[in-house]
This record gives sequence, C-alpha cells and structure tokens, in this order.
Amino acid sequence: MKAMLGFYVFLFFLYLFGPLLVMGVTAFNTPNYPTAIPFEGFTLDWFVKLWNHRAMMEGLRNSIIIGLGVVAVSVPVGLAAAIIMNQIYHRARGLFYLVTVSPVLTPGVIIGISTVIFWKDMMGLTEFTKSTFYKGVILAILGQSSFVAAYALLIIMARLQRFDRAQEEAALDLGASHPQVFWHILLPFLKPALFSAGIIAFLSSFENYNTTTFAILADKTLVTVLAGEVRQGTTPALSALAVIIIGLSLIGAIIYEVMKRREEAAAERAKERAKLAERGDMANAAAGLT
Repeated sequence: MKAMLGFYVFLFFLYLFGPLLVMGVTAFNTPNYPTAIPFEGFTLDWFVKLWNHRAMMEGLRNSIIIGLGVVAVSVPVGLAAAIIMNQIYHRARGLFYLVTVSPVLTPGVIIGISTVIFWKDMMGLTEFTKSTFYKGVILAILGQSSFVAAYALLIIMARLQRFDRAQEEAALDLGASHPQVFWHILLPFLKPALFSAGIIAFLSSFENYNTTTFAILADKTLVTVLAGEVRQGTTPALSALAVIIIGLSLIGAIIYEVMKRREEAAAERAKERAKLAERGDMANAAAGLT
C-alpha cells in the first residue's frame, strides 16, 4: 500500500508539474519548434525574441493595466457588498447574495457582449465621453470587474464573519466616529482578506479570455495575442513567456507566505504580551489583597 501510494503521489506531481518542466526546458533549447528532447544547446535567444515581439509586449502592457484597474474597481465594490451583506436584515441576505454572485454564473461571452452594448449607449451620449471612455481597455475593466467583484466579496465575507462587532461598539461608545471605526478598526482587521482579494482579482483578470475577447474591441491583451499566436503555430518564445510568468508567480507566492508568517508571528507575540500583562495585573491584585 505504501508503494502504491508513493507511486500515485509521483504520478500526481508528474501530471501537475511535468508540462511546466518540459516547457521550461524548451524555453532554453535552440530548435525553432518547442522541443525538450533532444536538448541541442542552451540559448537565451527566445527571451530576446519575446522582448522584441511588439504585439506580445503591447498585450502584456494592456493586461497589466487592465488587471490593476480591475483590482481598483472590484476590491472596493466587493468590500462594500460584504459590509452591506453583514449588516442587512438576515431574510434579505439570500436575495442580495444571489444578485451579487450571479455574474459568476453568467457565461463570459454574454458578459463581454452585454458590456459593449450597454456602455456603448451610456458613453455615446456625448462625443467627449465616447472618444474618451469608449475604449477596449476601459470596457475590459468594466466587464471583468462585474464578476471579479463577486470573488472579492466571497473572500472578504469569509474574513468579516470572524470580526467581533463588540470592537466597533466599544469604539463608538468611546467617542469615535463611524469613519474612524472603519479606517482604524475594520480595515486593519480585513487587510489580509483585501490583499488576497486583490491578488485573486489581478490573476483572474490577467488570464481571462471569454469576456476580454469581446470587450477589448480593437485593442489586445496578452491572452488574445497568445490565442492568435497559437493558431499560427507555437514557438519557444511562448515557452519563455511561460517561464517568466511561473517565476513571477513563485516569487509572489513566497513573498505572500513570508508576510503571512510574519503576521502570525506578530499576533503570537501580541498574545504572549497580553498574557504576561494579565499575569502581572493578577499578581499586583493579589499583592494588594495581602
């Protein structure tokens, strides 16, 4: 059983990481077609060709801009929706949850087409708004944010359910205003969830294809450029791009894990200090009684 379990685990990780390893090898191999075996020679030319690929770099720039825009829109919207859901009457939460999460269940093609049609009429009211805002990048941000905000809502809501409302009540009783409670008590507590929601929002935007294909209009993103390149025939330059994306993902995961462990260590130290302070108070009280 141990041998079978080990063999199964080996096959699982081989299935999971095997394609990534093969793609990593092809990014440094000299043949013009992605080839891992035989390894004819080490080269960095494919990274240079990737850098000189004008359409790819333009798509990458637009993808980063759209991803940051989606984070800027979806995270505040998800935060507001989570706060509302946590405070409204419990019988209305089911309907509110259905409305806010329904875009996730809507096909991306429909979201992309409806985004273009709706905002074409809204932004076409004046020539200024149409020429300024009716652009592929802005429409992609609006279309993607309509369902990415639901992801942010779920992440923030999971954290918000563990929030002790007594902290808010205590701050209000001590004279704090509602904005002060929000900025100094609620937001620090939700900081890990907001960070996670921002990462998920950016990654969901970066890899989205269905909605972006229709909402991007004449502009390009990295995903749409890759789709066109694959139809014409893949090259090791795409493998080089995959290596860069995987490397950045690993670096981001490591940074997040380090920050998370530092936060947990700081919380443990705070608990220890609180326990020591409580013991000191109890000792002082006992000394006073004696």
